Amino acid sequence: MTPAIIEMKRITKEFNHIRVLDHINFELLQGEIHALLGENGAGKSTLMKILRGIYQPEEGEILINGKAVTINSPSDSRLNGISMVFQEFSLIPSLTVAQNIFLTRESRSKLGLINDRIDEKKASILLHEMGVDLDPSLPVEQLSTGYRQLTEIVAALSQDAQILILDEPTASLTHTETMTLFGLLRKLKERGISIIYISHRMEEIFQIADRITVLRDGKNIITEQVQNLSIQQVIEHILGHKDVREIKKSTYLVDPTATPLLEVNHLNCNQEVCDVSFKLFAGEVLGLAGLMGSGRTELVQTIFGITPAQSGDIKVKGKKVRINDAKSGMKAKIAFIPEDRRLQGLSTMHSIKENFELPLINLRKLEKHKIFVDDHKIVALANGFVEKLQIKCDSIDKEIRLLSGGNQQKVVIAKWLSTEPDILIMDEPTAGVDIGTKTEILEMARNLANEGKGVVIISSELQELLSISDRIVIIKNGSIVDEMLRTEVKSEDKLHQIIQGAQASV
Repeated sequence: MTPAIIEMKRITKEFNHIRVLDHINFELLQGEIHALLGENGAGKSTLMKILRGIYQPEEGEILINGKAVTINSPSDSRLNGISMVFQEFSLIPSLTVAQNIFLTRESRSKLGLINDRIDEKKASILLHEMGVDLDPSLPVEQLSTGYRQLTEIVAALSQDAQILILDEPTASLTHTETMTLFGLLRKLKERGISIIYISHRMEEIFQIADRITVLRDGKNIITEQVQNLSIQQVIEHILGHKDVREIKKSTYLVDPTATPLLEVNHLNCNQEVCDVSFKLFAGEVLGLAGLMGSGRTELVQTIFGITPAQSGDIKVKGKKVRINDAKSGMKAKIAFIPEDRRLQGLSTMHSIKENFELPLINLRKLEKHKIFVDDHKIVALANGFVEKLQIKCDSIDKEIRLLSGGNQQKVVIAKWLSTEPDILIMDEPTAGVDIGTKTEILEMARNLANEGKGVVIISSELQELLSISDRIVIIKNGSIVDEMLRTEVKSEDKLHQIIQGAQASV
């Protein structure tokens, strides 16, 4: 029988007298990929942070290779061969890829000076082994979210860890990058490295994991071999009931002869958006598909005004609008849900209420006599959206950083919906959120379209695009290279083939 490399026994953890882990038992075998599943707030990240020494349990013990260990800090965890890639990025944006990978472990010259060239060569070898085409001398702040995630994983692997914890590693990766990562994980498994894999993507779990453990409300619900379970059974264990919800199909009749809600003509920006033209009609969900680095995010950031266009024009309801910054994008009644909610979408050290205030103040929707903020209005608005979107919190005064990832994402969406947009742009809106929250977010987007709004959605989950989009456009190198109706694409595999074919033919 394969020996256990980690045994966590009767682990109990409380925050403010609220029990978030209740006598959890978890076991990781040598050379296995063990999926740890559950809704946001189920206790997965807390359990792993105990293993990393970030939190200490009130009760329980940890055994590594059969010996009881005390892990009081991340340093203790590293000394025990444990490395973790968190869902929240820990990279330093101003440093290069190589400098982040070897941070605190830099190569030095005979004089004791840091030698970046050696570390860049070492990083290049590691990146090549992963199949990642990335310049190790690039500053991290210039990378997309997907490439930052890959840099995090390479940094963890560079520490010769025997136990690797991955928290939502594919949340920002496309199908191709995910398959590259899976190939690497299988190689690591063959070398005897043990992997704890946290994810909400069920199809991926069944491709890569050996065993599954499900947590719910801080309790261990089940641990079982993957081949003994179906996706539906796992979902039922996660939710505690059968998932019978479906994304509603379009009920709004789109008239392609009508004036478009949004019209983009020959848009160009910094060689990242190249002569892009498309239309979005009222009542429509338009999906943007393409590989990581294809220009999807750069396109929507240009439309919203984060990066002003260099040429081309944008029309809203048939009228040309000048969008030079996010404020002018908001005035055009466009809302933008960014890819990185923590870095771009929220002020995590502030409360739910304070996060609601920010876009509304910019639009002057909360000013009383143009001097004071109408506090009663913002309280009513925030409480209304907390109830409508079922955001789990004690009150709207709760700090964002204390919410689960799914509830943080709901706050991002809610604060932008409070601006009453006609056009909603969503960049990877369900990345890193659980199954229940994912369905709620997609239902909300579909309902907005059914009310006559327009929605543009980017997603690396192709099945997600197929479930919600009316039309799908394919992007490569900042240009639209193909367009189709959802009804013309019969399966996720077919859409993947179209994307790959577009990449090869352009």
